[in-house]
Amino acid sequence: MGTPVDSQFSACFLAFVTVVEAALLLSENALLRADNARLLKAVEELTAQITVLANGMATSNTRIAELLAIVSRASNKRKPPVEKPPPAEVPSPSQEGLDSRPPAPALPEKIKPEPKTGYRKGRSPVPEHLPTDEHESRPCVCGDCGHDGVDLVDSFTEEKLHIIKQHVRRRVVLRHTVRCRKCRVRTTGESLPAPYERSKVTCEFLAWLVVMKFYLLVPLDKIRNDLELRGVKLSMGTLVGFIERASDLLALIDGQQWQDLRAGGRIASDGTGLSVLVPGLATAYKGYLEVYRWGETVCFQYEAQKDAATLQAKLRGYEGILLTDAEHRFNEVFASGDVLEAGCNAHGRRRWEAAESVQPVLAAEAGRFVSAMFIAEEEAQKAGLVGDELRAWRQQKIAPLYATLEKWMAAVEPTLVPSDALAQTIRYYRNHWPALTLWLDHPDLPPDNSGSEREFQTVAKARLSWLFAGSTEGAHRAAILLGIVATAKNHRIDIQEYLTWVFERVGTHAHKFNMTASGLTPAAFKRAHPQHYHPK
Repeated sequence: MGTPVDSQFSACFLAFVTVVEAALLLSENALLRADNARLLKAVEELTAQITVLANGMATSNTRIAELLAIVSRASNKRKPPVEKPPPAEVPSPSQEGLDSRPPAPALPEKIKPEPKTGYRKGRSPVPEHLPTDEHESRPCVCGDCGHDGVDLVDSFTEEKLHIIKQHVRRRVVLRHTVRCRKCRVRTTGESLPAPYERSKVTCEFLAWLVVMKFYLLVPLDKIRNDLELRGVKLSMGTLVGFIERASDLLALIDGQQWQDLRAGGRIASDGTGLSVLVPGLATAYKGYLEVYRWGETVCFQYEAQKDAATLQAKLRGYEGILLTDAEHRFNEVFASGDVLEAGCNAHGRRRWEAAESVQPVLAAEAGRFVSAMFIAEEEAQKAGLVGDELRAWRQQKIAPLYATLEKWMAAVEPTLVPSDALAQTIRYYRNHWPALTLWLDHPDLPPDNSGSEREFQTVAKARLSWLFAGSTEGAHRAAILLGIVATAKNHRIDIQEYLTWVFERVGTHAHKFNMTASGLTPAAFKRAHPQHYHPK
C-alpha cells in the first residue's frame, strides 16, 4: 500500500503529463491553423489566377474571332468575280393556272379620321409630380402713383416648367472622427453613398452621365466640352473610366435580365452591325450587335461576327419559342426540337412588296392577304382580346386567310420561272410556313418581329454621333448599358432616378442594403416605386 507521499507524487506527475499533452495539442493546433491559413491564401491566389486566365481566354477568343473574320473577308475579296448567266426569258404565265387562283381579299378603304373634338381649351397644367420651387411676389407700392399704402385685393398663381443643372453642384461632406471613452477606439462618420470607393463623382452624376451617353446619345467629347464651359474640367480618360465603372456595376443586373429571358420561354431576337476599333486594323472593324427581348426586358450582346456556333452555345439549354427573321445561323438551334421557330410576317410582307417590281399585279394580290391579316389583328388589339379569346379570333379571322394564300401560291407558282422574284418569295413562304403561322395558336406571340427592330433605332441614331465603339471591351460595356437603359425606358420609369437608386445600392453602401440582382432590375424598381412610373 502506497504512502501519502507516493500518492501526491503520482497526482503531480499526472497533472504534469496532462499539462504537457495540452501544450503539445495547443502547439499542434497552432501549426494546423497556420497550415490552414496558408492553404486558404493559396486557394485565393489560385482563384484570382483562374479569374485572370478566364478573362484572358475570353479576350483571346474574341480576338481570334475578329482575326478569322478579317481573314475570311480578305479571302472572299480575292476570289475572281463569277460571271452570271444571262437572265432567262420569262415565259408568259399560263392563263388557265392564273384563272384558278383564289381572289385576293378586298381591303377596307383607308378612311381619313375625323379631327378629334372635345379638347380641353387652354394650356396644359404643369405636372404636379415635379419638385416645386415656391416664390411669392407682393407689390409694396402702387404701380400708378407710387403710394406705399396698398391693400391686398386678389391673388393668382402661375406655374412654369423649370430646370436646375444639378449635375454641376458640389457635394461637401464633413466627416467627424470620435474616440470611445471605454475602448479608446476611433470611429469616423460614414460618408454618403457613392458608386465605388474613392469615387470622384456621386451616384447622381454617374446616372446623369449614363443617361446622356446611352439614352440621349450625346458623344463624350460634347459632354466634356459642356462641362468645361461651366468650369468643370474632366479628361476623356476620366469620363471613359466613369462609363466603365457604370457598366461593371450594372453587369449583374444585365445578367439577371438575360436569365429572366431564358426562363420565360419567349425570346425575340434580331441583329445589326456595330463598328469597333481593333488594334492593328487601319479601319474600324465591323462587329455584330444582337438584341434579345420580350415584353419590356431588353438585353444587347456584342459578338465579333455572326457565328452559328456562338449562337448555339448561347441558347443551349433554352426551351421555348424564339421569334426571329429567317437566318441560316438559327438552323442548328431549331434542329434540337427544344426551341420552336416563330417567323416575322412583316419580313414576308416586305418580300411581296419587293416582288412588285417584277410582278406588280400578282405580288400586290399576295400582299393584300398579309395586309388583311394585320388589319384583323389590329381589330383584335383594339377590342382588347387576350388569351383564349384572341386565339379564337385568330383562328376565325386570320387562319382562313393563310389557307387561301396557300391555295393562291399553289395556283400561281407553276406559272413562274424559278428565278422570278415572286417565285422566290413563294418558296420562302413554303419553307417557313410553320414558323410564319405559329402565332395563330399562341396568343402571346405577335405576328412580326418589329419590336426587336425598333430597339435598334437607338443604335442607328447612335452611329451618327458615336461612329464606333472605342474597343471590343467598350462594345461589350455599351451593350450592357444600352440594354439596361432600353428596359427602363420600356417600363416608362425615370431612367436617371432608377440608375441613381441602383448605384446607391451596389456601390459603397451595398452592405447595408444587401440586395440581389433580381431586386435591382427596372421591373423591381417600378414595383417598389410606382410614383416614378409615367404612363403614356
